[in-house]
Amino acid sequence: MPAMPPIRLDAAATLPADASRAALAGRAWLPAAGGPATIVVRDGHAFDVSIAFPTMRDLCETPDPAAALRAAGGTPLGTLQALLDNTPPEVRDLTRPWLLAPCDLHAIKAAGVTFAVSMLERVIEERARGSADAANAIRGEVARLIGDDLSKLRPGSDEAMALKKVLVEQGAWSQYLEVGIGPDAEIFTKAPAMSAVGTGMDAGLHPMSSWNNPEPEVVLAIASSGAVVGAALGNDVNLRDVEGRSALLLGKAKDNTASCAIGPFSRFFDAHFTMDDVRATTVSLTVDGPEGFVLEGTSSLSKISRDPADLAAQTLSVHHQYPDGAMLFLGTMFAPIKARHAPGQGFTHVYGDRVTISAPALGALVNRMRRTDECERWTFGAGALMRNLARRGLL
Repeated sequence: MPAMPPIRLDAAATLPADASRAALAGRAWLPAAGGPATIVVRDGHAFDVSIAFPTMRDLCETPDPAAALRAAGGTPLGTLQALLDNTPPEVRDLTRPWLLAPCDLHAIKAAGVTFAVSMLERVIEERARGSADAANAIRGEVARLIGDDLSKLRPGSDEAMALKKVLVEQGAWSQYLEVGIGPDAEIFTKAPAMSAVGTGMDAGLHPMSSWNNPEPEVVLAIASSGAVVGAALGNDVNLRDVEGRSALLLGKAKDNTASCAIGPFSRFFDAHFTMDDVRATTVSLTVDGPEGFVLEGTSSLSKISRDPADLAAQTLSVHHQYPDGAMLFLGTMFAPIKARHAPGQGFTHVYGDRVTISAPALGALVNRMRRTDECERWTFGAGALMRNLARRGLL
């Protein structure tokens, strides 16, 4: 199978459609400083605002991040296109800056089973126990029992509990249905703080998996107070066969080297971009395979079963604090079933797949899929960040 060419990123496609009025912040690695910088994107150029905001966490903790970002001065780093050109690992000039994921000290959390279609697929995974062939056989059975659209059913409501009773009586109840229509959301840790990769970088697939998929999602930026301050795009890469073997393998299915992608930037709330815009977002996905295979799909947050604000409130509350805030994946309704290798076998990734996740208000996040042991090693953690910022006089 021919290898995919290096990732090529275009600034216009990377930015939101209304970039001229968007409050966009991210991070870039500065070789001269030996560490990362918080950056703002203005008129197609990047500026280092680390003097005002040593970390993205600091920016998110301000009372009005969008206003604070607009008011901040900055040191020019060049054009956004130059940063994008230097980001893919195989073409990177280590003497020039490149882009990183737009978060640092935030906990990286994810909400599962927040869409009807996603819930159905989780039920199938559980009952198929990792077998793609078995999944096709039982997909019709699940749809017959519970239908294929529960987006209008409010989790925890009397109607939801009545449905639960019927499903229990029919022997079709599942732990995924419990969090899909029950009162409590599934909130789990996707990856450690600072481990996410950004746009233009390789995303990781553990070689133990032979059945896996992208999960295109909106990611909320949440301050330690619980206030939602902005959003980005994310890929919650999932090993379907690993999780299908046992729900207790969720951590192994979700958290591997480079298996969490967030970007291209965090867009902060202001008069032009609000939580209502998040609620109306449609996320598009395109997978371009090295063999010419193309997969396309969308996930509309208008069909989410749990409101994003409720998911944020179930993540940070009086019962669970995150002093450095959190990045919260909201889940996806996109469940790829298009046959790739043979009829009836469904979709799975091939090494070299180029995955593009986009939304008009958030831009485009692009990653190439590689084996986890071939992706860049994660070596710069919170301790290294603190020492670096101290040496630079930013703490």
